[in-house]
Amino acid sequence: MKTFKNILRITTLLIASVAASFAADASAYDLPAVGGYDLVSYHQDGGPIRGSGFQKAEHAGITYLFANEANKAAFEANPTKYLPEFNGYCAYGVALGQKFNTDPTVYELVDGKLYLNLNGEIQQKWSEDKAGNIKKAHTNWKRLK
Repeated sequence: MKTFKNILRITTLLIASVAASFAADASAYDLPAVGGYDLVSYHQDGGPIRGSGFQKAEHAGITYLFANEANKAAFEANPTKYLPEFNGYCAYGVALGQKFNTDPTVYELVDGKLYLNLNGEIQQKWSEDKAGNIKKAHTNWKRLK
């Protein structure tokens, strides 16, 4: 019986050790931000395009993909110019005090800032009072972030 308890204890420790190592390496498997879309491309003619795994940049622990070296360099020179508002959460959701994921193809640039929305229907609601929703979202973001 004592041998069984020792085997059980060792097995439990091994499982915990393996689980901890997977958790520690989980960031290596995180998806790129904004669905892999090139943040600089939102500000260019033709709208957003997907980035490439060959052109990556990291900012504040988050990985972003870019379509080409020039876009990657532009982002690295001035990340705050290109980062989406509210860490890429739905602008209307944040205005309502919630964090919702977004569709990276449903966006709007307002005064040079990138705002993403959950979907087209939500974006339409957000657009009904864009200025008011942006103001509410910035107020709520202080608490939500």
